[in-house]
Amino acid sequence: MKNKIETILSEVKQKIANIKEKNELFHLHTEFLGKNGKISTLLKDLKNLSADERPKIGEILNKCRNEVENLIKLKTEEIDNRILQEKLDNEKIDVTIPVKPYKTGTAHPISVVQRDLMKFFESRGFEIKYGNDVETDYYCFEALNVPKDHPARDAQDSFYIDPETVLRTHTSATQIRTMEQQKPPIKMVSTGMVYRIDDIDGTHSPIFNQLEVLVVDENVTMCDLKGMLEDVLKFLLGEHTQIKLRPSYFPFTEPSAEVDVTCPKCAGKGCSLCKNTGFIEMLGCGMVHPKVLERNGIDSEKYSGYAIGFGLDRMAMGRYGIDNIREFYENDINMLKQLK
Repeated sequence: MKNKIETILSEVKQKIANIKEKNELFHLHTEFLGKNGKISTLLKDLKNLSADERPKIGEILNKCRNEVENLIKLKTEEIDNRILQEKLDNEKIDVTIPVKPYKTGTAHPISVVQRDLMKFFESRGFEIKYGNDVETDYYCFEALNVPKDHPARDAQDSFYIDPETVLRTHTSATQIRTMEQQKPPIKMVSTGMVYRIDDIDGTHSPIFNQLEVLVVDENVTMCDLKGMLEDVLKFLLGEHTQIKLRPSYFPFTEPSAEVDVTCPKCAGKGCSLCKNTGFIEMLGCGMVHPKVLERNGIDSEKYSGYAIGFGLDRMAMGRYGIDNIREFYENDINMLKQLK
């Protein structure tokens, strides 16, 4: 049996020297160390030896098994190291090769305008508040002096979820909730998406972004409103910007005004965008209606206030000289790159 052991060990060394892949190593392990392998068979045959031979041959056979196991282990490590080195050689990065320019995104123009306006008002002591996109009919209309039979609802008809729940048509609902919870003085800004059933054209969209300003305090006048308008519009559109207030009507303000600004496309000279007037309509504003104040528990004899409603999409159009609101929503990378 001793000769058989030496022959097996010699055979293992010869075979293992020629092995290149792990699957070959697996077969060699099965051939010699498996349940019915050559070494395992010899271990079973030890019982047929005499009592004197059995310990000696058993010791030699165990040494043989251990040596075969060690040879297989070393070969496994050798193959693993070769595979790793081949992978490193094939996947290494040549740092001398020029890389493609890394494309970085920027904030959307509307988001930039929104951020700048929020910074402007925060620097003047205004509190930023966010409301719900889904609002009740009461907060969206009735609390703003627009009862169910009011004709002004036609202009702001919205997307109803049920008879008393609607996608907000303006962020004014946040102002109402603030007046319910907080007594004057109030200086706040509400911003977010608003929704109206509007035909899509160059200056209108059924979904757009709004930012509204509310100030309620003692002795607030139209002069304060006009001064704030001049400051914020020059900050946003440039010092050259001129504004013009036109009388208008909103149920929640009295008096009310539409604010026109110098046309960004022609700088006031007259063009197709401004219909040759030199000005373009930009936003609405007015003094908070006494009924709105009283409905929210604020004494209209003692307090007054003003409200401003910015359409952020139109503000962005004015700032960047865009003449079609749809360009903001078409994801045209080439157009957006120009507005960085």
